Amino acid sequence: MVILITGITSGFGRAMARQLSLDGHKVYGTYRRDSDPLPGVTYIRADVQDQESLKNAVAHVVEAEGRIDTLISNAGMGIGGPLEFTSIEDAQRQMDVNFMGMVRLVSLVVPIMRQQRHGHIICVSSIGGLMGLPYQGMYSASKFAIEGYCEALRLEVRQFGIKVTVINPGDFATGFTAQRDKVDNPDALAAYPGYAQSMQSIEHDENSGLQPDRLARRISRIVRKRHPRNRYIIATLVQKASVVLKAILPAKWYDRILGSYYKL
Repeated sequence: MVILITGITSGFGRAMARQLSLDGHKVYGTYRRDSDPLPGVTYIRADVQDQESLKNAVAHVVEAEGRIDTLISNAGMGIGGPLEFTSIEDAQRQMDVNFMGMVRLVSLVVPIMRQQRHGHIICVSSIGGLMGLPYQGMYSASKFAIEGYCEALRLEVRQFGIKVTVINPGDFATGFTAQRDKVDNPDALAAYPGYAQSMQSIEHDENSGLQPDRLARRISRIVRKRHPRNRYIIATLVQKASVVLKAILPAKWYDRILGSYYKL
């Protein structure tokens, strides 16, 4: 199987690239920063904010292999802080990387898969794409956008034999936590006194979360499925239960529970 993954230098991307290569697939991955290369993985320098670089990356894979069987849209970043104090520039960057980066790539790959009459598009969303997380509101917004896009895309392209799957990870111990951009405006800290404590709790949960290899092993099984599910929530039992509770509880009750968890 020929697989293209975005963002393979760390975290989920690196773990998935390693596992899928060990499984015997032909793995291509995009990167922005140099890192120790994984054996059996072909690295292509590209940035999800740069349409031309993505176009060249897709052309590279097709020229070498003649097809793309699976696309895994994984590249992303996070911004933490009260929405009131999140700058428009940061909000635009959050949406451009997490959402528009996926849109740019999918728009290039769907025509190839449509001509092939087969393909599998896997988009990495988040638990935060199923519930609005306080002090991660822009991140949640970018992931909510992925959810709506993939829901529509799935219906449009199934006639061509293309499958669309959304992955919703919970808390994982990756470099994402250390790389998160955070609002550090003193006015934000004064206006929202619970912000700093909530971010500490969020980062603690992430740093003590599941290991990315666990998600990679699950992806390994998903790409082999003939009829994959529309969605896979890869998280702890507590986090999976939180998704179920949101679906069945009155909104006000759920808001109280989520607010209590984040000490709001």
